[in-house]
Amino acid sequence: MALFRDDTDYTHRQEGFGRYKQLISFYGFHWLRLNLLTTAGALPLAAGILYAILTSSLLVLLPLSLLGGMILGPFLAGLVDGIMRGLRDAPGNWWKNYKKSWGQNWRSSLVPGAALGLFVGIYAFMIYVMSAARVSPTLGTLVMALVSAALAVWFNTLYWPQLVLFSQSAVNRLRNAMLFTIKHSVRVLVAVLIQVVWIALLVLLAPWTLFAIPFLGFWFPILLAQLRIYADLNADLRIEEQFIPIEGDPWAKDSFEEAPEEEDAEPDPMNSGTRHWESLLRDIEKNKEGR
Repeated sequence: MALFRDDTDYTHRQEGFGRYKQLISFYGFHWLRLNLLTTAGALPLAAGILYAILTSSLLVLLPLSLLGGMILGPFLAGLVDGIMRGLRDAPGNWWKNYKKSWGQNWRSSLVPGAALGLFVGIYAFMIYVMSAARVSPTLGTLVMALVSAALAVWFNTLYWPQLVLFSQSAVNRLRNAMLFTIKHSVRVLVAVLIQVVWIALLVLLAPWTLFAIPFLGFWFPILLAQLRIYADLNADLRIEEQFIPIEGDPWAKDSFEEAPEEEDAEPDPMNSGTRHWESLLRDIEKNKEGR
């Protein structure tokens, strides 16, 4: 999936737009599969919100939004976990990592998932009421709606990566998010704006954009936002410093050298770099042959 030219230098982590193309080449099809699963997990929430709007009932909206958000939570955690694994170039099969994420994060994702579902439900209901009202909303109302949406996006941008990366309390995650925002306010603002613009385009250009949701709707804006802040997030939270001793260093020199064959040698679970890159390169070659 390399863009414009064939990226053949996989021996180091690239920077800027080169890093974006490198990530898409390595993990694009993995994230596409995760996006399809996430879309399936979002269907109960979407169906509940649609039913509540059709019946014009807040009493129906609130419980269905909470329940739908709780169902979506583990799916979203699995998607964010997959993206964060890609950003740190973690080894392993995408499906095995996805199942591992479910086992580790499904309980902790229920409450933030329910909160997200409730916000999306109330926000969608509010947009429906505004569009059906005879009197146009005031500028102040529109500004408040935009600010509340930006705050929700900010929360999800910084909360979910911590949820899938570290075992800690919700209070600590929120505290880290606030301190990180104060320290890197410009980068966080850009990450939030990327997602707000993406969501606005999906809403304003509907129903045509609904066809893109199963393929790009979730993973692509999250990737763009996390790619913008990952370097600072990694430096402040010491992500790779804590995971490399467990997963191995995929950018170590010996990850690209052919290991000598030894008789009766036991596989080293920590030396995952070579297997990781060989698998990625095989996937890229298959994609090229398919095109």
